[in-house]
Amino acid sequence: MTSRYRADEGSNSLTPRRRTVVKAAAATAVLAAPLAAALPARAATDAPAFLHGVASGDPLPDGILLWTRVTPTADATPGSGTGPDTEVSWVVATDKALTNVVSKGSVTATAASDHTVKADIRGLAPATDYWFRFSAGPTDSPVARTRTAPATDATVSGLRFGVVSCANWEAGYFASYRHLAARSDLDAWLHLGDYIYEYGTGEYGTRDTVVRQHAPTHEIITLADYRIRHGKYKTDTDLQALHAKAPVIAIWDDHEFANDSWSGGAQNHTEGAEGTWTARQAAAKQAYFEWMPVRPAIAGTTYRRLRFGKLADLSLLDLRSFRSQQVSTGSGSVDDPDRTITGRAQLDWLKAGLKASDTTWRLVGNSVMISPFAIGSLSADLFKPLAKLLGLPQDGLALNTDQWDGYTDDRRELLAHLRSNAITNTVFLTGDIHMAWANDVPVDAGTYPLSASAATEFVVTSVTSDNLDDILKVSPGVVSTVAAPVIQLANRHVHWVDTDRHGYGILDITAARAQMDYYVLSDKTKADATSSWERSYRTRTGTQKVERTYDPV
Repeated sequence: MTSRYRADEGSNSLTPRRRTVVKAAAATAVLAAPLAAALPARAATDAPAFLHGVASGDPLPDGILLWTRVTPTADATPGSGTGPDTEVSWVVATDKALTNVVSKGSVTATAASDHTVKADIRGLAPATDYWFRFSAGPTDSPVARTRTAPATDATVSGLRFGVVSCANWEAGYFASYRHLAARSDLDAWLHLGDYIYEYGTGEYGTRDTVVRQHAPTHEIITLADYRIRHGKYKTDTDLQALHAKAPVIAIWDDHEFANDSWSGGAQNHTEGAEGTWTARQAAAKQAYFEWMPVRPAIAGTTYRRLRFGKLADLSLLDLRSFRSQQVSTGSGSVDDPDRTITGRAQLDWLKAGLKASDTTWRLVGNSVMISPFAIGSLSADLFKPLAKLLGLPQDGLALNTDQWDGYTDDRRELLAHLRSNAITNTVFLTGDIHMAWANDVPVDAGTYPLSASAATEFVVTSVTSDNLDDILKVSPGVVSTVAAPVIQLANRHVHWVDTDRHGYGILDITAARAQMDYYVLSDKTKADATSSWERSYRTRTGTQKVERTYDPV
């Protein structure tokens, strides 16, 4: 593959009705059926199998994190807690045939880690494609491609990332992953949260039709439950194909835990009837780190920083582990300086990293929208479904307090830091809201565009999770045609919003500009859905403003 780096030599979601009867009993036992449902069909054999694919993540200039899950025996299914210790070897080479081996080793997969394994490989060359494979006994995994980051001091002319978020298994197929996997130009792909969803079958937006049933069928609460759900997702062939094509850089949002989660609980958690939040959160985190190729810089969180030569660094946020509880819309508490979305330590870390950065671009992987968003001028027929999607009171003030709008003191401090230190070229990359947006991030939304823009933000839509056309059960584009102009009128920093479609983004970065190409799917309920380019927006260096461009990269 031709190098994308060309380095110089030597250098929210639909909130379901609250249950009146909590189905905790369904989560107290892990039955054979949901365990089996988390696996693809396999022949009866005692040989180990790699049924969940292979993956890589968190690229460094000299290393990469490799991942797989081995099924040592037929009954050692995800979440079962059974199965023998199994030696899993790995090999890394510079060619797909694996003839020029540069690194190899082995690790033991055990039931204690759900038979998932990771190998943190170092000593590799920067900005280089590698291929890898795992083996257990007589069985080899598929061969997969990965790529290291450029050298820290390398002059890099281009980077290209796929960008996705919000993949609800039951709402459709993961065609977005298939189309990204078909590309040969990705340095990595970013998953901005909601990689899995926690609900029981039929409980979360599917246009009233479960396209394909997940496992377990009840809401996931225990460690076994979360392991089974992760295992089910990893059986998706499109997701496996993308993981085998390029390294992932992932953060979590709320549904890896429970809807609208915060440090001490969640909207979709009933303390006592569903156990303690402390236990549920710990179980969700353990399963996540077992099943995802993520290298946590701080134990138990996903906030960390990666660098791609002199062109860009990427600060990845954890906006669930430390945040204060969401407040009621219109309560006035959104401005309380004692409330936080990041936590003090993480906000200080982010500010220090942005100030110290010597790269051309400062990217921020951000799970919920930082741009202000007021929708009070929408008509009732549009406001109510939008309020439902965002979890807002349908007769109250239009403000989503699960986003940075609910934690304005943190946002004000961060944006003031960017302005006072003349920090330019900061781009927030965001998921969560199931819509596509291209925004300036104003210092004062009330007076914008007279006030300054401190940064820009590209928001990608959902892979499958319901958006407005799904809620209203109309054709894609119908709602957006009406709603988008009204949203933009009330939010002059919003250059574009599509409230209806599903898809993914391609982020392309050069020294001159950062550009997001937005792609949409023909039909999320079709496994063979086609993909087409919808729009592109860019921010040119030094401007802190978004502008439309008429050609994808």
